[in-house]
Amino acid sequence: MSKPILYIDISDIRPGKLEAVKVLMEDLVAFVDAHEPQLLTYEFFIDETESRMTCVALHPDSASMEFHMDVGWEKFRAFRELIDQRSIDVYGDASERVMARLQKKIEMLGKGTVIAHHLQAGFARLGREATPGMT
Repeated sequence: MSKPILYIDISDIRPGKLEAVKVLMEDLVAFVDAHEPQLLTYEFFIDETESRMTCVALHPDSASMEFHMDVGWEKFRAFRELIDQRSIDVYGDASERVMARLQKKIEMLGKGTVIAHHLQAGFARLGREATPGMT
């Protein structure tokens, strides 16, 4: 059975580019929502100083990430002049193709690192309803 993959990237927003970044985030979210129904979560956050953007995505499996990288590539490119991507962290077993694509993405958008984190222990209750009486 395929395991979910959590993706988190962090970028610095270039001075004076916040409003443009917000517009592109909204556009990208609408695009992904319309074209990638398999994605479980896709969210952008801006820190309290409005200088850092974080993207969090939860994919059901590596195939979803591959599809996302292919479908969204041109949308990601639109951020090139607006941000400096500092890190991409992948939690779960993404394919070599996905990891290679993420390396190209960070080279296009910044100078950061791509780090894979492999599950050692834990569980997920995704898609399961809570058991009555459990808190």
